[in-house]
Amino acid sequence: MIRKVKSSLFAKVFFITVVMLLCVSLLVYGLLAWLMPQTYSNRLNAVLDERAQAFISELGQVAFSDSGGLFDQFISDMEINSVELYNSNGDWIPLPTKEFDDEWGVNIAQTAVAGLGETAPVLSNQYYFSFSDSSERYTLVVYGEAEHISELQQSFIRVLPIILLMVFVVSFVVSGLYSRMITKPVLEISRISEKMSDLQLHWTVGEQRTDELGTLGKSLNRLSRNLSAALSDLQNANRKLEADIEHEKEMEQARTNFFSAVSHELKTPITIMKGQLEGMLLGIGAYKDREKYLTRTLEIANTLETMVQEILTISRLETAGADFKKDRLDCIKIIKCYLNETEDLIAQKDLQIHFDIPSPVFINGNKMLIEKVFSNLIGNAVKYSPQGADIFISALTEHERVVFSVENTGVHIPADSQHKLFDAFYRVEQSRSRKTGGSGLGLYIVQEILRQHESVCTVCNTQSGVKFSFII
Repeated sequence: MIRKVKSSLFAKVFFITVVMLLCVSLLVYGLLAWLMPQTYSNRLNAVLDERAQAFISELGQVAFSDSGGLFDQFISDMEINSVELYNSNGDWIPLPTKEFDDEWGVNIAQTAVAGLGETAPVLSNQYYFSFSDSSERYTLVVYGEAEHISELQQSFIRVLPIILLMVFVVSFVVSGLYSRMITKPVLEISRISEKMSDLQLHWTVGEQRTDELGTLGKSLNRLSRNLSAALSDLQNANRKLEADIEHEKEMEQARTNFFSAVSHELKTPITIMKGQLEGMLLGIGAYKDREKYLTRTLEIANTLETMVQEILTISRLETAGADFKKDRLDCIKIIKCYLNETEDLIAQKDLQIHFDIPSPVFINGNKMLIEKVFSNLIGNAVKYSPQGADIFISALTEHERVVFSVENTGVHIPADSQHKLFDAFYRVEQSRSRKTGGSGLGLYIVQEILRQHESVCTVCNTQSGVKFSFII
């Protein structure tokens, strides 16, 4: 129980408030019980003294034998209990009145008993005076009625149980309401702080107060919103960082795989060149025909040069990122320029070029890289098309975008090879690639360039051939 009270703010405030209210109430009751009779006694003394002084003044103006009426009138006052008269020797003298003899005797007895403390208290004062017919000094003792003071004291004692009961009831009720009013917002804030410690930030303080606790609640609401926003931003940043790290790992793995493939691809032609040159130098067998094998070695050297240039292009793409310069380019001009360069090969294979390109078609991109995209895609179509095939080149504008495609007829690509076409050094047919001098990097470079321009190249088999396309 004690531990529970110590751990409960409501219980602490409740019991402290109850004790304070009880102490204050009992203190007020005690002060009233002491001060009210005292105040009433002082008032009676003042009234008694005022009337006795007036009575003494009247006695000083009459003879002793003529003062009976004044004594009768004075004793009849409700505030006067009894009167005693003494001569200068201190001897008691009967009052010069007969009207209150019986009562006077009773009052004397009560006064005597009062001295023993067995009846209601009386107030007494002594006054000295002389009658007009004598110079002897008399002493007048006046007893005032003090029963009301005793009754007032007894009344306080009689109502004490009722007062205590009411004090306890009111103290408990008021303490409960007060404790709830004070501790409710504090307990709410405490509950919310526990949620905050567990990073549960989707809450609001519902107390609509205008005092310091209300200000604290509004501050906690703002803190919750700010922390929630900051935590959300941090989580987003963390997710982005994780994605960047994962992407960097993938890039690093791709880069490792790429250079591993490069080393393998370079090793084969270099080994062939080395073997042919050694055979020619040593004059071994067929290598004595130097003209034949020098021509083959030159072809392999040209392939190596092309491969190195393409590797350098890839390296520049990875280094530059998206920071390369972009210009407004005319696609028709770039395509026709490349077709003019390959005019001899087109004529040799009797290829038919079909255009579906409006004039002009402009895009935003890097001139050197975009030329590489068109030259690789159209060059592949020219190189790998059979004799007398048709090549369809299309560039259509749709909603400020250009849809480019090139289709060559007479050949198809197996479906299981299409998704590998854009991998580095992948060739559908190794023998055909050797005949055309392909390095296996052309489509890989095309895809990388288009990614730098926020695009991607796709491939599909059509009814009559193969179609490569991209949107930029």
